[in-house]
This record gives sequence, C-alpha cells and structure tokens, in this order.
Amino acid sequence: MPGFELFDHVERNQLRDVMDTGILMRYGFNSLRKGHWKAKEMEAAIVRTVGVRHALLLSSGTAALTTALAALGVGAGDEVILPPFTFVASFESILATGAVPVMTDIDETLCLDPQAVRRAITPRTKVVMPVHMCGAMAQVDELQAICRTHGLFLLEDACQAFGASFHGKMLGSIGDAGCYSFDFNKIVTCGEGGAVVTNDMALYERADRYHDHGHDHSNDDRGAEGHPFIGYNYRISELHAAIGCGQIGKLEQFVAIHRKNKQTLKEAIAGVPAVTFRRLPDPAGDSATFLTFFMPTEADARRTTTALKAAGIDGVFHWYDNNWHYIRKWEHLKTRAFAHPLYKSLRDAMPDYATVEFPQSDAIISRTISIAIKMGWTEEEVQARAALIKRTIDSSTAQ
Repeated sequence: MPGFELFDHVERNQLRDVMDTGILMRYGFNSLRKGHWKAKEMEAAIVRTVGVRHALLLSSGTAALTTALAALGVGAGDEVILPPFTFVASFESILATGAVPVMTDIDETLCLDPQAVRRAITPRTKVVMPVHMCGAMAQVDELQAICRTHGLFLLEDACQAFGASFHGKMLGSIGDAGCYSFDFNKIVTCGEGGAVVTNDMALYERADRYHDHGHDHSNDDRGAEGHPFIGYNYRISELHAAIGCGQIGKLEQFVAIHRKNKQTLKEAIAGVPAVTFRRLPDPAGDSATFLTFFMPTEADARRTTTALKAAGIDGVFHWYDNNWHYIRKWEHLKTRAFAHPLYKSLRDAMPDYATVEFPQSDAIISRTISIAIKMGWTEEEVQARAALIKRTIDSSTAQ
C-alpha cells in the first residue's frame, strides 16, 4: 500500500533541490531558494489532481482535520458527527477545537450510515464528517443531501483515500472541505504530511492563516505580516513536501497497481461460500489499498484472521480488536484520559463513551477482515499470495 514501496530517483532529485538551497522552511528566504518552492509545487499538483480550487499542505492529516474544522468555525458548543470506525485522529481533531465528537453507526460500506446520521442530528450539530475508510468511499451523495437539508457542513475525512473517487469526483473534493494524510503508510507519502482542499476561497484563507500562527501571508516579509486571529504551527517542511512532489506524479500508476493486485486476490476468494465483500457505493472509484471482506460470524473472523497470520500473510486486520481504529479499544477516550483538564462545558457535553453502545457497528466490524494490498509484489508473488489466502480461508471455514 504505501508509496514508499516505489521510492526512486524522482523523490531523491526533489530532495536534492531542497538540500542544494538549505532552505527547509516553506515560507521566506526567497533570495536563497533558487526558485524551489516545494510546498507550493505540491499544492498546485493537488489542485490539478483532485480538481479543486485550493489546497493547503500541513504537517499531518491530524493537523489538516483540526485546521479544516477551525476554518469552518467549529468550536465550543458545536457537535461533529463521525463514525466509530476511523483512526483516532478524527475525534482528536474535534476535541482540539473544543467541539463534541458524536459517533454514530456505520453500515456495510464501513462508513457512516446515512440513516444513523439523521438520527444523530441535534440543534448543536454543525458538521458531518464521513471517514472514507480503507481507501473507499462513504455514501457521500446521501450525506451531502442530509447536510444541505439541515444547513450543516460536510467535511470529508479522506485521509485514507487519496486517489479514490465517487462517480468521477475525487474523494475530498465533494464536501465543503476535504482532508488527506500523506504519512508514511499512505498511498502517496511525504513521510509526514497532510492537506486541506476546498473550493471556498474564504475557508481556504482562514485555514491558511490558522496553520501558521495567524500569519496573513500578505507579503514577503514575515515580520511585517498581520495576524487577524490566533493560529498554531501546523506547517509542513520543504523536505516533506519535496518527497510528496515526487510521489504525487505517480498516483495514477499507484492506483492502477493496487487495483490490479486487489482484483487478483478478490477473484481468488470470491467463490468461497463464507466470504462476502464490503459494499462499495462506486466500485470504479476504489483506490484498492485494502481487500475487505466479511465472515459469517465474529468467531469465524477471529479464526480466519489467526489462520491467515499463521500462514505468513502479513497486513491482515481484524478491526474489532484494533487499538487505533475502532471504538471498542479506545480506552483513553472512554476514560477521558487527557493530558490536561478539559473545559467543564466540553466535559459535561461529551457523550459517556464508556457506556454508549454501537450494536450495528459491532455486528459489522466483528466480522470484518482487511488485507493490505502492496505495490511491490511481483506477479508471481500476487498469484502465490492469492492461492495461499484461498487455501487458508477454505481450511479455516471447514473447521
């Protein structure tokens, strides 16, 4: 899955450009740069690739989500609806703005269930945040319609889905804003990095200022710039952006390899009676970074996961037991284990996630297995892996 699998001279040459100047910061030092502005270059590439008007690079996907929420005006007293199957950064970013994360059920897309979203809306709801998990899409058209009906913002957490699309539109470009992660395990990597994209100029300007201590970026003298509001330091470095500049040009190649390899694995197990597959609202838009399927029961999923790992298949995930991606293991959220005291208003408004139950999501995630798709496999390795996965699942389900 990760873009680092296919690092080559392209990324190295981009890094040399930066090292030849010695300027690692994305702002200032204009006379020393020799014309190299890697963050700006990658932002322009994101705009072209995603089909949006504006893109802002940041230090991480978490920083991107926090910045997008702040730019949307989300804060104290607001609620943000999100799924309980996501990476912890999704709820961390909401809490960072002082807003309340309100989790509601997923369906067999492994993303937000629109019906559950409708039930979760209150007068305090400000944002619906679908998370496009494991490289594929939520029912973003239905969610967008809900947001329009209720006057809510739609913020796409596409941190795991750069390169995926929905009916011809890139994920992240459909809502009021979208966020990506370019960390070391993503299909396109900067090592560490993220981005906010939007078609709204005012929202982009607020995000741009917020991510750099409130700088208004009005001229080339940082010391003379204004600071219309307080911001934080979520800037990306030129080194990280340089790697991304080398990677983003390979996105089409990366997605094609993923789709080819996934199709081989999927075809191998498609005839196994016990296996059914994740529902994709637009199969053609899948970035194919994971093959995800369901077993009939939780016990079947546990047994099959154990068998696949014992057979030497790496990158196997039974998400129900995952510490970082499903609420069942988020003890730090359930016990409110913060490093600093929360404002009383936020503490009182937060749901008690130690007692909130998600039976619909549990019934789905407990049966879910994902296998990461890699780009570095040879054709022989893909075929051998497909055969081994099929044999292992057949053996496991025969027990």
